Amino acid sequence: MKYILLMRHAKSSWKENDLPDHERPLNKRGRRDAPRMGAHLQGQGLEVDAILCSTAQRARATVEGLLEEYSFEGQVQYLEDLYRADPGEMLALLVSLPDAFETVMLVSHNPGLDLFLAQVSGQNEHMPTASMAYLRFPIERWGDLGKGAEAALLAFWKPRDL
Repeated sequence: MKYILLMRHAKSSWKENDLPDHERPLNKRGRRDAPRMGAHLQGQGLEVDAILCSTAQRARATVEGLLEEYSFEGQVQYLEDLYRADPGEMLALLVSLPDAFETVMLVSHNPGLDLFLAQVSGQNEHMPTASMAYLRFPIERWGDLGKGAEAALLAFWKPRDL
């Protein structure tokens, strides 16, 4: 089995209108919610083998906040391809992962995450900021991800529900 934790970046700030979208920081709620989700993930006892994150500032800050409360021994991989990625681009990254990884976290943006979740699980859940979807795939190799195996949505967590 392979597992994916999809996470949408935490709430970003729109205060500085002259900042490019890629450089927008987290707002107060986002800075609160990211560690909260890390604490929740830690409490679930889930171990992540790899974290793949968009290079956008709000996504990077989300991972930094998450890691304040979640123990992760590996190195976060910041990937430009996850900024505004569509489901096909996300899938292309995932199928190339080493098979030794069992559980991977992908931190990215909407609408790509909503579309990816619907495509692989058949679930039409909207992913609000800082939410996580926990998926299980009945596959042994990441390369088999796009070959028709449907994911089971094991859990869906939103900061406001914790």
